[in-house]
Amino acid sequence: HGLFYVAPNQYAFMLRLRLPGGILSAHQAKGLADIAERFGGGYVDITTRANLQIREIGAAYPLDVLTAVDELGLTSRGAGADNIRNLTGSPLAGIDPQELIDTRPLTRALYHHILNHRELYGLPRKFNIAFDGGGRIGVLEDTNDIGFAAIRVGAGKPVPQGVYFRMLLGGLTGHGSFAQDSGVLLEPGEVVAAAVAIVRVFIGHGDRTDRKKARLKYLIERWGLDRLMKHAEQFLPKPWRFAPAEWCDRRGPIDRRAHIGVHPQAQPGLSYIGIVARASRLTAAQLRGIADIAERHGSGTLRLTVWQNLILSDVPDAEIADTVAAIAALGLATDVSAVRGGLVACTGNAGCKFALADTKRDALALADHLDSCLTLDEPINIHLTGCPNSCAQHYVGDIGLLATKVDRGGDEEVEGYHLVVGGGAGHQATLGREIARDIPADELPQRLETLLRSYLAARHPDESFHAFANRHSVDELAAMISEESLAAHPGGEEAIPEQAA
Repeated sequence: HGLFYVAPNQYAFMLRLRLPGGILSAHQAKGLADIAERFGGGYVDITTRANLQIREIGAAYPLDVLTAVDELGLTSRGAGADNIRNLTGSPLAGIDPQELIDTRPLTRALYHHILNHRELYGLPRKFNIAFDGGGRIGVLEDTNDIGFAAIRVGAGKPVPQGVYFRMLLGGLTGHGSFAQDSGVLLEPGEVVAAAVAIVRVFIGHGDRTDRKKARLKYLIERWGLDRLMKHAEQFLPKPWRFAPAEWCDRRGPIDRRAHIGVHPQAQPGLSYIGIVARASRLTAAQLRGIADIAERHGSGTLRLTVWQNLILSDVPDAEIADTVAAIAALGLATDVSAVRGGLVACTGNAGCKFALADTKRDALALADHLDSCLTLDEPINIHLTGCPNSCAQHYVGDIGLLATKVDRGGDEEVEGYHLVVGGGAGHQATLGREIARDIPADELPQRLETLLRSYLAARHPDESFHAFANRHSVDELAAMISEESLAAHPGGEEAIPEQAA
């Protein structure tokens, strides 16, 4: 039912919802704020699957919570454990000037199909599916078990020109793999059946004996992609349509700041506003306040992203200033630093028994420190994840941090992190490389400061951190956070060149 007892970290229940495409109404948001206030800890967390979690639910309240969720027209069924998790989609679906297709009907169609087919529950392991409509905000579809990526086929190809989907399979970046292109070209009306066919093969043949090898990636490694596709084809009304990627136009660019701030929509005279909450957490009052603003200035729609923030859509341009002011009055931001705009952190050990560090606390401390001592003019993603399950996708961050326990000598063991750099997804698909291990959490801010100062001092003009990291060796990057580098940059706000000539 999507309710989980999360002791010993919290002696209470956690509710995880199902919000297909990360979209909910203002009415639903107000109802969830009421649930969090009446039965939980008075807050909600935005997850890395564009979803919401309510924590600290007392043992007396699960039935009340489930009833209240149902009355909002929502469900939490199958939101955790070995099931198909929340379906993610382009957060700007239907309003993005760049998108190829509105993914909302597809996420909802698959959502309803799953809810109405009990045999699609109880998988060998959890299963992630994402839909990318080709818009400005990336959805990390290539990190999912199934990723549907919208593409356009132009004239002169053996298939009619138009918008199709490529199907990517077996993404699991925490285990070192991006999803592979299956080679098929799907019409929009074919994607639900295609997803279900792959899931059915996984249910029948996924490894149920070893949870470390139970994801779709490992079935593909055992069988090969061709065998998987042949088995899945048995569940389809017609054969797969295979087509080389060369038939497809290149995807439009991803704007790594498009999830934050004010941006024009496809609809003339309307804009959307990307909102950032501290450590992706909203108080019940803030969620209720945002819902009020959405009704007053927008269309009553809220959109969540895999970058752990939310978007208020359909705001008339004449009302933008008033809307931004109302958001700020709630203690929320629409204009933040590059560091805060790209900060991703899992729940951490404040609420998850698997986590080895308090990732949200450390994320805030890191952002506070970096913002106090340097300014970045290029987007950067810093991902903190509490355990090897990598819910925060640390391998695809520009900077990725994997929690660990660090032995400081004697009997003292403290929270810390392993550090990987240079990761990316989509057009920049790269797994980050580890450059340091066992950094105590209290040393992390200064270590990353020296790394970013080295980047600012030695980058090429307009060079991103991703490009900078990937043109340096592991040894060169490790030297940037060495004791010698720390001594050379003891902190403060000394001037450094922003770009090397």
